Amino acid sequence: MTEDDFLGGRVRAAQPAVGYRAGTDAVLLAAAVPAKPGQSVLELGCGAGVASLCLAVRVPDLRLTGIERQLPYAGLARTNAARNGVKMEIVTADITNLPASLRGQSFDHVFANPPYYLRTRGSAACDPGREAALGEETPLSQWMDVATRRLVPGGWLTVIQRVERLPDLMQALDDRLGSAELLPLAPRQGRAAKLGVLRARKGARGAFRLLPPLVLHMGARHETDGESYTPPVRAVLRQAAALPWPGD
Repeated sequence: MTEDDFLGGRVRAAQPAVGYRAGTDAVLLAAAVPAKPGQSVLELGCGAGVASLCLAVRVPDLRLTGIERQLPYAGLARTNAARNGVKMEIVTADITNLPASLRGQSFDHVFANPPYYLRTRGSAACDPGREAALGEETPLSQWMDVATRRLVPGGWLTVIQRVERLPDLMQALDDRLGSAELLPLAPRQGRAAKLGVLRARKGARGAFRLLPPLVLHMGARHETDGESYTPPVRAVLRQAAALPWPGD
């Protein structure tokens, strides 16, 4: 196990030294969730709980619930929440087979970092925990259906995904969700985005919007050791700022 700091040390989380490890993606995802104090939030596939804990630092007084099918990671999420003083319910279950207690609940926000990779297009990871987190078994369409069902009318869905999977993600949205907005995350100015963050609202009817990309790093290339994040991204990663979102 390792002990890892997030948000400039505001979150400290235990993670497997070998296996699936939350990183920048989880922090950026949490920063994109437009939650407000007092609201309810559900994370699908919460792993060791890092994303939800980062969200709790930025937005106080949330009712947090996480679903994680891998028992060791669910246990880590409970431990990490307790160590960081965050009240969070962790449910050990597959998202396709939720317990009745969860099927009877609705949430203001549902967010997720679904597996990035189709295993018809790549090799499986050697570590079972990492493979379960990164290799798709449950189709994106099911992730989106489960998320949509758990949202209250007017509730927000927030998802991060690799660019090559965005067509699948967009196809998985149906007419229950609208006003979808996609924020590409470009590694540097002039470079193609590798990730995108999607937000959509249940029951909304607005047209889809492709937003200008958020550039993560300064300069045309990596030239020196040390951080090169742009000031807005550094504020997200180190000061628990919200992800800059056009129109917010």
